[in-house]
Amino acid sequence: MILNRRTHYKVLAVLDREEGFTEPEFPEPEVTAGIVGGVRGGNIKKTAYYPFASRQVRWLLASLILVSATQSAFTLAGDDDAVAAPLDCAAGTLHLSGSTAFAPVLREAARQYERTCPDAHIPLTATSFKGSVDGLDTLAAAGAGDRLPDGRGRGDRLAFSDGPKSDGRPRLLPRPVALSLFTLVVNEDAGVEDLSLKQVRDVYAGRITNWSQVKGNDVPVQLVSRNPGSGTRTTLERQVLDGRPLPAVTTPDCAGLDRDRPGRCEVGGTGTLLDTVASTPGALGHSEVGAAAAHDGVRQIRIDGYPATLEGADQGAYPYWQTEIAYTYGEPPADSIAAGFLRYLANEVGKDIVRSRGHRPCAELDKPLLCRPDGTPAAR
Repeated sequence: MILNRRTHYKVLAVLDREEGFTEPEFPEPEVTAGIVGGVRGGNIKKTAYYPFASRQVRWLLASLILVSATQSAFTLAGDDDAVAAPLDCAAGTLHLSGSTAFAPVLREAARQYERTCPDAHIPLTATSFKGSVDGLDTLAAAGAGDRLPDGRGRGDRLAFSDGPKSDGRPRLLPRPVALSLFTLVVNEDAGVEDLSLKQVRDVYAGRITNWSQVKGNDVPVQLVSRNPGSGTRTTLERQVLDGRPLPAVTTPDCAGLDRDRPGRCEVGGTGTLLDTVASTPGALGHSEVGAAAAHDGVRQIRIDGYPATLEGADQGAYPYWQTEIAYTYGEPPADSIAAGFLRYLANEVGKDIVRSRGHRPCAELDKPLLCRPDGTPAAR
Protein backbone atom coordinates (compact mmCIF):
# COMPACT_ATOMS: atom_id res chain seq x y z
CA MET A 1 0.00 0.00 0.00
CA ILE A 2 1.36 3.38 -0.98
CA LEU A 3 1.12 6.19 1.65
CA ASN A 4 0.53 9.70 0.41
CA ARG A 5 2.96 12.41 1.37
CA ARG A 6 1.98 14.94 4.11
CA THR A 7 -0.83 12.67 5.23
CA HIS A 8 -1.11 11.68 8.88
CA TYR A 9 -1.92 8.11 9.82
CA LYS A 10 -2.62 6.39 13.11
CA VAL A 11 -0.85 3.07 13.70
CA LEU A 12 -2.44 0.57 16.07
CA ALA A 13 0.12 -1.81 17.60
CA VAL A 14 -1.24 -4.94 19.26
CA LEU A 15 1.15 -6.56 21.68
CA ASP A 16 0.67 -10.22 22.56
CA ARG A 17 2.06 -11.77 25.73
CA GLU A 18 4.12 -14.88 25.07
CA GLU A 19 3.38 -18.11 26.84
CA GLY A 20 5.27 -18.55 30.08
CA PHE A 21 5.74 -14.79 30.56
CA THR A 22 6.17 -13.77 34.21
CA GLU A 23 5.53 -10.33 35.77
CA PRO A 24 8.81 -8.41 36.11
CA GLU A 25 9.92 -7.00 39.47
CA PHE A 26 10.38 -3.47 38.10
CA PRO A 27 7.25 -1.27 37.69
CA GLU A 28 7.11 -0.77 33.96
CA PRO A 29 8.97 -2.79 31.35
CA GLU A 30 10.56 -1.06 28.42
CA VAL A 31 8.43 -1.54 25.34
CA THR A 32 9.74 -1.14 21.81
CA ALA A 33 7.70 -1.24 18.67
CA GLY A 34 8.42 -1.20 15.02
CA ILE A 35 6.58 -0.95 11.77
CA VAL A 36 6.18 -4.05 9.72
CA GLY A 37 6.53 -3.12 6.12
CA GLY A 38 8.14 -0.24 4.41
CA VAL A 39 7.64 3.46 4.37
CA ARG A 40 8.38 5.19 1.16
CA GLY A 41 8.70 8.93 0.74
CA GLY A 42 8.34 9.76 4.47
CA ASN A 43 9.96 9.37 7.87
CA ILE A 44 9.06 8.88 11.53
CA LYS A 45 10.11 11.86 13.69
CA LYS A 46 9.19 10.54 17.16
CA THR A 47 6.79 8.12 18.74
CA ALA A 48 4.93 9.89 21.61
CA TYR A 49 2.10 8.91 23.90
CA TYR A 50 -0.25 11.45 25.59
CA PRO A 51 -2.48 9.66 28.13
CA PHE A 52 -4.54 12.76 29.08
CA ALA A 53 -4.21 15.50 26.50
CA SER A 54 -2.02 16.80 23.76
CA ARG A 55 0.89 19.09 24.49
CA GLN A 56 -1.00 22.17 23.28
CA VAL A 57 -3.98 21.42 25.54
CA ARG A 58 -1.71 20.86 28.51
CA TRP A 59 -0.01 24.23 27.93
CA LEU A 60 -3.43 25.89 27.80
CA LEU A 61 -4.54 24.25 31.07
CA ALA A 62 -1.32 25.26 32.77
CA SER A 63 -1.81 28.90 31.67
CA LEU A 64 -5.37 28.98 33.05
CA ILE A 65 -4.26 27.55 36.38
CA LEU A 66 -1.49 30.17 36.61
CA VAL A 67 -3.95 33.03 35.94
CA SER A 68 -6.39 31.68 38.55
CA ALA A 69 -3.64 31.32 41.14
CA THR A 70 -2.48 34.88 40.49
CA GLN A 71 -5.98 36.30 40.97
CA SER A 72 -6.39 34.35 44.22
CA ALA A 73 -3.09 35.68 45.50
CA PHE A 74 -4.12 39.29 44.81
CA THR A 75 -7.43 38.69 46.59
CA LEU A 76 -5.77 37.22 49.67
CA ALA A 77 -3.21 40.00 49.72
CA GLY A 78 -5.93 42.66 49.90
CA ASP A 79 -7.52 44.18 53.01
CA ASP A 80 -8.88 41.43 55.25
CA ASP A 81 -11.62 43.73 56.57
CA ALA A 82 -12.89 44.71 53.12
CA VAL A 83 -16.26 43.08 52.47
CA ALA A 84 -18.94 43.81 49.94
CA ALA A 85 -21.54 46.26 51.22
CA PRO A 86 -24.91 44.59 51.85
CA LEU A 87 -28.03 45.53 49.94
CA ASP A 88 -29.32 47.44 53.00
CA CYS A 89 -26.54 50.03 52.65
CA ALA A 90 -27.39 53.48 51.36
CA ALA A 91 -25.49 56.74 51.21
CA GLY A 92 -26.50 59.92 52.96
CA THR A 93 -27.31 61.34 56.39
CA LEU A 94 -30.15 59.89 58.49
CA HIS A 95 -31.81 61.74 61.38
CA LEU A 96 -33.43 59.62 64.11
CA SER A 97 -35.77 60.81 66.86
CA GLY A 98 -38.52 59.60 69.17
CA SER A 99 -38.79 56.98 71.89
CA THR A 100 -36.28 57.05 74.74
CA ALA A 101 -37.28 53.47 75.61
CA PHE A 102 -36.17 52.26 72.16
CA ALA A 103 -33.14 54.57 72.02
CA PRO A 104 -30.59 51.93 73.15
CA VAL A 105 -31.58 49.76 70.17
CA LEU A 106 -31.35 52.65 67.74
CA ARG A 107 -27.99 53.88 69.03
CA GLU A 108 -26.44 50.44 68.66
CA ALA A 109 -28.07 49.84 65.26
CA ALA A 110 -26.87 53.25 64.01
CA ARG A 111 -23.31 52.50 65.12
CA GLN A 112 -23.31 49.11 63.38
CA TYR A 113 -24.93 50.53 60.23
CA GLU A 114 -22.28 53.24 59.89
CA ARG A 115 -19.61 50.62 60.42
CA THR A 116 -21.06 48.41 57.69
CA CYS A 117 -21.99 51.16 55.25
CA PRO A 118 -19.09 53.60 54.78
CA ASP A 119 -21.19 56.19 52.92
CA ALA A 120 -23.86 56.41 55.66
CA HIS A 121 -23.89 58.96 58.47
CA ILE A 122 -26.30 58.88 61.43
CA PRO A 123 -25.49 61.75 63.82
CA LEU A 124 -26.77 61.19 67.38
CA THR A 125 -26.49 63.36 70.49
CA ALA A 126 -27.61 63.06 74.10
CA THR A 127 -30.85 64.83 73.14
CA SER A 128 -31.64 62.94 69.93
CA PHE A 129 -34.43 60.96 71.63
CA LYS A 130 -36.84 63.03 73.73
CA GLY A 131 -39.96 60.87 73.57
CA SER A 132 -42.42 59.41 71.11
CA VAL A 133 -44.61 62.49 70.64
CA ASP A 134 -41.61 64.82 70.33
CA GLY A 135 -40.18 62.56 67.62
CA LEU A 136 -43.43 62.50 65.66
CA ASP A 137 -43.75 66.28 65.92
CA THR A 138 -40.17 66.74 64.70
CA LEU A 139 -40.72 64.45 61.73
CA ALA A 140 -44.02 66.10 60.77
CA ALA A 141 -42.53 69.59 60.98
CA ALA A 142 -39.52 68.66 58.86
CA GLY A 143 -41.69 67.12 56.17
CA ALA A 144 -44.12 70.01 56.09
CA GLY A 145 -41.24 72.48 55.89
CA ASP A 146 -40.00 70.79 52.72
CA ARG A 147 -43.46 71.09 51.14
CA LEU A 148 -43.11 67.76 49.42
CA PRO A 149 -45.73 66.93 46.80
CA ASP A 150 -48.17 64.08 47.40
CA GLY A 151 -46.64 60.71 46.67
CA ARG A 152 -43.12 61.79 47.55
CA GLY A 153 -41.64 61.15 50.98
CA ARG A 154 -38.55 62.13 52.91
CA GLY A 155 -35.73 59.63 52.80
CA ASP A 156 -33.52 61.10 55.51
CA ARG A 157 -35.66 61.00 58.68
CA LEU A 158 -37.25 58.36 60.92
CA ALA A 159 -39.24 58.79 64.13
CA PHE A 160 -39.86 55.91 66.54
CA SER A 161 -42.93 55.76 68.73
CA ASP A 162 -44.07 53.48 71.55
CA GLY A 163 -47.42 52.66 70.00
CA PRO A 164 -49.43 54.27 67.20
CA LYS A 165 -49.62 58.00 66.70
CA SER A 166 -52.70 59.91 67.73
CA ASP A 167 -55.09 61.44 65.21
CA GLY A 168 -53.59 63.98 62.85
CA ARG A 169 -50.28 63.97 61.00
CA PRO A 170 -51.76 62.12 57.97
CA ARG A 171 -48.48 62.08 56.04
CA LEU A 172 -46.73 59.96 58.71
CA LEU A 173 -46.68 56.30 57.65
CA PRO A 174 -46.17 53.48 60.21
CA ARG A 175 -43.89 50.45 59.99
CA PRO A 176 -43.96 48.10 63.02
CA VAL A 177 -40.45 47.17 64.15
CA ALA A 178 -40.63 45.39 67.51
CA LEU A 179 -42.83 44.34 70.38
CA SER A 180 -41.66 46.19 73.49
CA LEU A 181 -42.30 44.96 77.01
CA PHE A 182 -42.54 47.59 79.75
CA THR A 183 -42.37 47.16 83.49
CA LEU A 184 -43.03 49.01 86.72
CA VAL A 185 -39.86 49.57 88.73
CA VAL A 186 -39.58 50.29 92.44
CA ASN A 187 -36.83 51.38 94.80
CA GLU A 188 -35.44 48.45 96.78
CA ASP A 189 -36.36 50.15 100.07
CA ALA A 190 -40.06 49.78 99.27
CA GLY A 191 -39.91 46.05 100.07
CA VAL A 192 -42.37 44.93 97.39
CA GLU A 193 -41.96 42.90 94.21
CA ASP A 194 -45.52 41.91 93.34
CA LEU A 195 -48.70 43.96 93.05
CA SER A 196 -52.13 43.04 91.80
CA LEU A 197 -53.55 45.08 88.94
CA LYS A 198 -56.05 46.57 91.39
CA GLN A 199 -53.25 47.56 93.78
CA VAL A 200 -51.34 49.25 90.95
CA ARG A 201 -54.41 51.28 90.08
CA ASP A 202 -54.98 52.15 93.74
CA VAL A 203 -51.37 53.36 94.05
CA TYR A 204 -51.72 55.70 91.08
CA ALA A 205 -55.16 56.82 92.23
CA GLY A 206 -53.75 57.87 95.61
CA ARG A 207 -55.66 55.26 97.65
CA ILE A 208 -52.41 53.50 98.60
CA THR A 209 -49.85 56.01 99.84
CA ASN A 210 -47.50 53.86 101.92
CA TRP A 211 -45.88 50.57 100.95
CA SER A 212 -46.83 49.06 104.29
CA GLN A 213 -50.44 48.98 102.99
CA VAL A 214 -49.38 46.24 100.54
CA LYS A 215 -47.12 44.35 102.99
CA GLY A 216 -44.03 46.36 102.13
CA ASN A 217 -41.87 48.61 104.29
CA ASP A 218 -43.13 51.68 106.11
CA VAL A 219 -42.08 54.09 103.37
CA PRO A 220 -44.27 56.70 101.62
CA VAL A 221 -45.01 56.09 97.93
CA GLN A 222 -43.15 58.46 95.61
CA LEU A 223 -44.36 58.32 91.99
CA VAL A 224 -41.69 59.13 89.41
CA SER A 225 -43.19 59.47 85.94
CA ARG A 226 -42.15 60.44 82.45
CA ASN A 227 -43.19 63.78 80.96
CA PRO A 228 -46.31 63.97 78.77
CA GLY A 229 -45.57 62.64 75.30
CA SER A 230 -43.74 59.57 76.58
CA GLY A 231 -44.87 56.29 75.02
CA THR A 232 -44.27 54.29 78.21
CA ARG A 233 -46.40 56.78 80.15
CA THR A 234 -49.21 56.75 77.57
CA THR A 235 -49.19 52.94 77.52
CA LEU A 236 -49.28 52.86 81.33
CA GLU A 237 -52.36 55.08 81.38
CA ARG A 238 -54.18 53.23 78.60
CA GLN A 239 -53.38 49.58 79.23
CA VAL A 240 -52.57 49.35 82.94
CA LEU A 241 -54.59 52.16 84.54
CA ASP A 242 -57.64 51.56 82.33
CA GLY A 243 -57.44 54.98 80.69
CA ARG A 244 -57.14 56.99 83.90
CA PRO A 245 -54.59 59.85 83.91
CA LEU A 246 -51.78 60.14 86.42
CA PRO A 247 -52.34 62.23 89.57
CA ALA A 248 -51.14 65.82 89.77
CA VAL A 249 -47.47 66.64 90.12
CA THR A 250 -46.54 67.72 93.64
CA THR A 251 -43.11 69.13 92.75
CA PRO A 252 -41.56 70.14 89.42
CA ASP A 253 -38.18 68.77 90.50
CA CYS A 254 -37.80 65.21 91.74
CA ALA A 255 -35.04 66.35 94.09
CA GLY A 256 -37.72 68.34 95.91
CA LEU A 257 -39.86 65.33 96.89
CA ASP A 258 -40.76 65.27 100.58
CA ARG A 259 -39.42 61.95 101.83
CA ASP A 260 -41.96 61.92 104.71
CA ARG A 261 -45.10 62.11 102.59
CA PRO A 262 -46.25 60.76 99.21
CA GLY A 263 -45.69 62.80 96.08
CA ARG A 264 -45.17 62.73 92.33
CA CYS A 265 -42.63 64.26 89.95
CA GLU A 266 -41.78 63.95 86.23
CA VAL A 267 -38.55 63.44 84.30
CA GLY A 268 -37.60 63.57 80.65
CA GLY A 269 -36.02 60.21 79.78
CA THR A 270 -35.92 56.55 80.74
CA GLY A 271 -32.35 56.72 82.03
CA THR A 272 -33.13 59.70 84.27
CA LEU A 273 -36.24 57.97 85.58
CA LEU A 274 -34.32 54.83 86.54
CA ASP A 275 -31.60 56.87 88.25
CA THR A 276 -34.25 58.80 90.20
CA VAL A 277 -36.13 55.67 91.30
CA ALA A 278 -32.87 54.03 92.40
CA SER A 279 -31.91 57.03 94.56
CA THR A 280 -35.34 57.86 96.02
CA PRO A 281 -36.69 55.69 98.88
CA GLY A 282 -40.21 54.46 98.15
CA ALA A 283 -40.09 55.55 94.50
CA LEU A 284 -42.19 53.80 91.83
CA GLY A 285 -41.67 54.39 88.12
CA HIS A 286 -42.02 52.78 84.69
CA SER A 287 -39.49 51.68 82.05
CA GLU A 288 -38.87 49.33 79.17
CA VAL A 289 -37.66 45.95 80.38
CA GLY A 290 -34.16 45.92 78.90
CA ALA A 291 -33.10 49.17 80.55
CA ALA A 292 -34.66 48.20 83.88
CA ALA A 293 -32.93 44.82 83.95
CA ALA A 294 -29.54 46.44 83.41
CA HIS A 295 -29.97 49.10 86.12
CA ASP A 296 -28.82 48.60 89.70
CA GLY A 297 -30.93 49.74 92.64
CA VAL A 298 -34.38 49.03 91.16
CA ARG A 299 -36.67 46.01 91.19
CA GLN A 300 -39.17 45.06 88.54
CA ILE A 301 -42.74 44.66 89.77
CA ARG A 302 -44.74 41.58 88.80
CA ILE A 303 -48.38 42.34 88.04
CA ASP A 304 -50.74 39.70 89.43
CA GLY A 305 -47.72 37.45 89.80
CA TYR A 306 -46.66 37.73 86.16
CA PRO A 307 -43.28 39.22 85.15
CA ALA A 308 -42.79 41.14 81.93
CA THR A 309 -42.52 38.31 79.38
CA LEU A 310 -43.82 37.72 75.89
CA GLU A 311 -45.54 34.54 77.09
CA GLY A 312 -47.46 36.50 79.71
CA ALA A 313 -48.47 39.09 77.15
CA ASP A 314 -49.52 36.36 74.68
CA GLN A 315 -51.82 34.81 77.28
CA GLY A 316 -53.31 38.19 78.18
CA ALA A 317 -51.96 37.91 81.73
CA TYR A 318 -49.38 40.70 81.48
CA PRO A 319 -50.85 44.02 80.32
CA TYR A 320 -47.86 46.37 80.06
CA TRP A 321 -46.51 46.10 76.49
CA GLN A 322 -46.57 48.11 73.29
CA THR A 323 -45.68 47.95 69.58
CA GLU A 324 -42.62 49.95 68.61
CA ILE A 325 -43.38 51.71 65.33
CA ALA A 326 -41.06 53.51 62.92
CA TYR A 327 -42.67 56.45 61.12
CA THR A 328 -41.65 58.05 57.84
CA TYR A 329 -42.92 61.25 56.27
CA GLY A 330 -44.58 59.82 53.18
CA GLU A 331 -43.14 56.84 51.35
CA PRO A 332 -39.34 57.14 51.32
CA PRO A 333 -37.51 56.30 48.07
CA ALA A 334 -36.40 52.66 47.96
CA ASP A 335 -32.75 53.68 47.60
CA SER A 336 -32.86 56.23 50.45
CA ILE A 337 -30.98 55.82 53.70
CA ALA A 338 -34.27 55.75 55.65
CA ALA A 339 -35.49 52.76 53.64
CA GLY A 340 -32.09 51.08 53.92
CA PHE A 341 -31.99 51.48 57.70
CA LEU A 342 -35.49 50.03 58.06
CA ARG A 343 -34.43 47.00 56.01
CA TYR A 344 -31.34 46.70 58.19
CA LEU A 345 -33.46 46.55 61.37
CA ALA A 346 -35.43 43.68 59.83
CA ASN A 347 -32.45 41.58 58.73
CA GLU A 348 -30.62 39.07 60.93
CA VAL A 349 -28.11 41.57 62.32
CA GLY A 350 -30.82 44.11 63.12
CA LYS A 351 -33.02 41.48 64.77
CA ASP A 352 -30.11 40.41 66.97
CA ILE A 353 -29.70 44.00 68.15
CA VAL A 354 -33.44 44.29 68.89
CA ARG A 355 -33.44 41.03 70.88
CA SER A 356 -30.29 41.97 72.81
CA ARG A 357 -32.13 44.94 74.33
CA GLY A 358 -35.12 42.94 75.55
CA HIS A 359 -37.49 43.57 72.62
CA ARG A 360 -39.03 41.09 70.18
CA PRO A 361 -38.65 41.64 66.41
CA CYS A 362 -41.99 41.86 64.64
CA ALA A 363 -40.79 39.34 62.03
CA GLU A 364 -40.78 36.63 64.71
CA LEU A 365 -44.45 37.06 65.61
CA ASP A 366 -47.35 35.25 63.97
CA LYS A 367 -48.67 38.50 62.50
CA PRO A 368 -45.63 40.71 61.90
CA LEU A 369 -47.58 43.56 60.30
CA LEU A 370 -49.72 43.88 63.43
CA CYS A 371 -46.80 43.05 65.75
CA ARG A 372 -48.96 42.37 68.77
CA PRO A 373 -49.12 39.46 71.22
CA ASP A 374 -51.19 36.50 70.07
CA GLY A 375 -54.91 36.86 70.60
CA THR A 376 -54.95 40.64 71.05
CA PRO A 377 -56.99 42.87 68.72
CA ALA A 378 -55.31 45.37 66.44
CA ALA A 379 -55.12 48.96 67.62
CA ARG A 380 -57.33 51.47 65.87
